[in-house]
Amino acid sequence: MTIKEFKYEETARRKRVNLTVNEDLLASARQYKLNLSRILEDSLISELKARWQNDWLDENKSAISAYNRRIAKHGVFSDGLRRF
Repeated sequence: MTIKEFKYEETARRKRVNLTVNEDLLASARQYKLNLSRILEDSLISELKARWQNDWLDENKSAISAYNRRIAKHGVFSDGLRRF
């Protein structure tokens, strides 16, 4: 079974966007010379991965439940072979 991963094109062209930000936060970020674009991209990656994973779990919930029921009923193939 192949599990697809969340992917995106890392070398895709950058696009300008307009955002609104709390001005106190922006002033602090500028004081620390933070790269807001990088922080936004990192945050988007984390959020999108989490949502992608939740979607994947929702889409596969019935198959996962069926597998867990089968294992609970019949065990796994190595049950008689394990020494722990």
